Amino acid sequence: MLERTVPRWPLWRCAGPLDGALGFPAFCSPRRRARIALVCRDVRAAVLIVRDLPLAPAAIHIGHRLGIPVILDMAEHYPAMIRAIWESGRNKPVDWLVRNPRIVERVERYCIANADHVLVVADEMCERLAAMGVDGSRMKRVSNTPMLESVHLVAKSLSATKRPMRLVYLGILEVVRGINELIDAVASLRASQTPCTLLLIGTGRDEQLFRNRAASLGLTGADVDFAGYVPYERAMTRVAEADVGILPLHRNEHMDTTEPNKLFDYMSLGLPVITSNTIPSARIVRAEHAGAVFEAGNAADLARVIATLESAELRIEMGRSGRAAVERFYNWKHDAAALVGAVEKVAASSTNAGGGRGQDLS
Repeated sequence: MLERTVPRWPLWRCAGPLDGALGFPAFCSPRRRARIALVCRDVRAAVLIVRDLPLAPAAIHIGHRLGIPVILDMAEHYPAMIRAIWESGRNKPVDWLVRNPRIVERVERYCIANADHVLVVADEMCERLAAMGVDGSRMKRVSNTPMLESVHLVAKSLSATKRPMRLVYLGILEVVRGINELIDAVASLRASQTPCTLLLIGTGRDEQLFRNRAASLGLTGADVDFAGYVPYERAMTRVAEADVGILPLHRNEHMDTTEPNKLFDYMSLGLPVITSNTIPSARIVRAEHAGAVFEAGNAADLARVIATLESAELRIEMGRSGRAAVERFYNWKHDAAALVGAVEKVAASSTNAGGGRGQDLS
């Protein structure tokens, strides 16, 4: 069994407020490159795993020079995510340099071609990479699933039918995540005398935009609660107290090729899930009878689907089905085994090949 080491990023306290800028995970950050090389030599790394694209070119370059195989962990379709932010009009001036879609797409092609192995989170991403010419033997699916031992279920009561349905969204607050439509749906349901409340846990670049939208629709803090950042364990406790978990994501190439970890968080806590019709999330929710699906970007359809879950009995049934699916398959014990297997396979291949790469870092 390989020893796994996760070194932490050191602070440059002498740099003061510049430390964050100097440590930004840009494609060619000299500080990041130097740190990766130092750690690889110090721990005599057998395999180097790099998470997402920003640091991937540096990791691949160092790995090639040290003769260390590199695994690219594609947690999401990064170029499509960046493109979606630009198309929403919420990009910032600095994004022209550090999150330019054209540059990111070129970087992804380079990294996919030069990494020894690629980890993906969804079947749809496997299909995308296969269409790009990536051999199936160089890919492994490792999804964003929870550790069951850290999940504490909260019993749902049938008496909950007499109080407003409690909706929860956990994640980044951005336009492309569908929060505008979610707030509109809550306002529509209130107007139609279908009582519900919404808890938004998280922060993001568009939070103030959503606060303004809620206020303009006459929604108060009792209707939409902006909880802000909440530490993970406390956030999961608050999510467990809700009646329905919402994934209102917009349809785009990014969301159609990833499985959001919040989907499995909701399911693991026994919550029924209402998701937009993004391909992976809708596929799982429908197959596992774990909730309901609405048309992405359509606030009226979202409101309609929320109203169909007024029955506490139905919500409990769906929540149990989703929880059973997590216990059976969508959990970290299952995905951890897949991850370890992929790492050991890559390490063994490198050892059998005698390293195969030079050791010069000059």
